Amino acid sequence: MAGSSSRRSTAATLSIGEVIERLRGDFPDVTVSKIRFLESEGLVEPSRAPSGYRKFSLHDVDRLRYILGAQRDQYLPLKVIREHLDAMDRGMELPVPAPGPRAPRNLATDEGMPDSAVFANSNADIKMSRAELMESSGVSSELLKKLEDFDLVRAKGGRWYNSDAYVVAKTVAEMAEFGFEPRHLRAFKSAAEREAGLVEQAVAPLTGRKDPESVERAGEVARELAALSVRLHAALVRRALPDSLRG
Repeated sequence: MAGSSSRRSTAATLSIGEVIERLRGDFPDVTVSKIRFLESEGLVEPSRAPSGYRKFSLHDVDRLRYILGAQRDQYLPLKVIREHLDAMDRGMELPVPAPGPRAPRNLATDEGMPDSAVFANSNADIKMSRAELMESSGVSSELLKKLEDFDLVRAKGGRWYNSDAYVVAKTVAEMAEFGFEPRHLRAFKSAAEREAGLVEQAVAPLTGRKDPESVERAGEVARELAALSVRLHAALVRRALPDSLRG
């Protein structure tokens, strides 16, 4: 962005993790991939240490704070935000937020929705035996077999069940109290597979590259999109419910 480098503070000493910590108080859902996306769009231009790591200045943090606030509170598109930042880089006053709709307070932080970290592999993922899974999730042996028959739950290596298997089993056990059976849930599985396929398509240009940074970026984008797809799915299900059932 023209002029941004010359106006940036020379004290570019913050890592991307430190930037997130500074922003998280006001923006609890900010992620590494979000900041990297804004960088890829040219809205913030951190310097690079000799090692290649990004180094942010306080000026960069201020820009990010403005961008995130404009998106959350005013729903401004990136094109408009870019124009505002360009005006600031040319020595003009930072635009004062115009009156307009703001996100409802109870929805602004997407409370209860998973973030991208939920979709990352964990080296500490659990390993549960069949007996442990049944005891902890509340599913019977018969129900667990049905879940496996419909490929809703599977054991890794034919022996151990991980955290995904536990969440599915526990959720299905709770839904079974309302008369749901595994055969009723095939639509959920199909929808999840279609959504995962869309995420894969979106990151295909990155996964086709061999350099480590592209591979890392592909993972970040995939996890962010996965979290957004869950948020969208929840909103659409909520919208589809009749008003009389939503209380």
